[in-house]
Amino acid sequence: MNYELFIAKRIIAAKQHKSSISSPIIKIAIIAISLGIVIMMIAIATGIGLQQKIREKLSGFNGHIQITNFDNNYSEITLEPVSKNQEFYPEFKSVENIDNVQVFATKAGIIRTETDFEGIIFKGVSEDYNWDFFKEYLVQGELPNFSEDVSTDVLISQEISNRLQINLGDSFNVFFVKEDPSKAPWLRVVKAVGIYNTGFQDFDENFVIADIRHIQKMNRWSVQEVGGFEVLISNFDEIELKSSEVYTETGSTLNAQSVIEKYPAIFEWINLFDNNIYLIIAIMVLVAGINMITALLVLILERTQMIGILKAMGASNVSIRKVFLYNAGYLIIRGLFWGNLIGLLVLLIQKYTGIITLDPETYYVTNVPVYLNFNYIILLNIGTLVLCLVMLILPSIVISKINPVKSIKFE
Repeated sequence: MNYELFIAKRIIAAKQHKSSISSPIIKIAIIAISLGIVIMMIAIATGIGLQQKIREKLSGFNGHIQITNFDNNYSEITLEPVSKNQEFYPEFKSVENIDNVQVFATKAGIIRTETDFEGIIFKGVSEDYNWDFFKEYLVQGELPNFSEDVSTDVLISQEISNRLQINLGDSFNVFFVKEDPSKAPWLRVVKAVGIYNTGFQDFDENFVIADIRHIQKMNRWSVQEVGGFEVLISNFDEIELKSSEVYTETGSTLNAQSVIEKYPAIFEWINLFDNNIYLIIAIMVLVAGINMITALLVLILERTQMIGILKAMGASNVSIRKVFLYNAGYLIIRGLFWGNLIGLLVLLIQKYTGIITLDPETYYVTNVPVYLNFNYIILLNIGTLVLCLVMLILPSIVISKINPVKSIKFE
């Protein structure tokens, strides 16, 4: 029988233990662990959640990897066409874990209403387009259908709708400048069949999603010519590897660029979140460990007489240290239990209500996103428990300094 665990249980269950001098210190230690695990869970869930949402939105507007002509065009507007007759289209068979290959083309335009005007990027897509991203952020109407004849249906953002007073079902004019500025611009009358709101203001205030055949006609391209291809992959963590493989498998006149390469500043910024998460975890574990060290030392000093009796009965220092480490482990587990309960409750409330909001101009999202994965929660709990117990091994050595003769005093 593990008598060390038996003694630890008796200490924990004793009424004197609950009303002793060490009781408030123990409660403070448990609260510190609970708060620490809550803060760590929130830091990880919101940090990873924000990273994923920003990656998702950048990829939703650009695809994970873009294949375009190899030229010096760094703008959002496609200038030279690419032939659709490629080995990798419509299915990229030579590279694994590719979900979809879709064509696109973009053209600068101006929306003109009776009272106002606004410059926009007219993004043309085809029937092969994956609408999953816009389905999530569709706030009104429906998604356009480009599978039949040239469609005048377009998808606009809530930002454009509010600024230009274009409501669902309204038709409006979009003008496109011709290569010869002396000629009258192209005019397209389109209809807003859907309104989206991603909260990514840099894109929302610019992009109108339309039928690619409008751009093909205005640019005098054939139906086999497009602005480029967007490649969607299964796992974003493999994007650098897949970008390299896609680049290798495309022709010498084509360039494959990942969304990370296209927006390096944004990805460098969100990668800094990892450093913040590691720092918060280190600080919280250190605070919890220091509180547990204090509680353990108080428990040992409060039980010096019991330690002396156990030594007089032949118990070794290692066995007695185990008794108090078991006791400390129980306190840590209590703190972890309440911390997990509170942390999960807070995160679930935020996940399903979005009660805490953010400035989309700064963070590219309207509310704090939450990423929940029980793997990281389990690892966080195990790591906290192990690190706290390791930190308690050294202070528990004070038990070996207690003299049984001096400590056994009966009054």
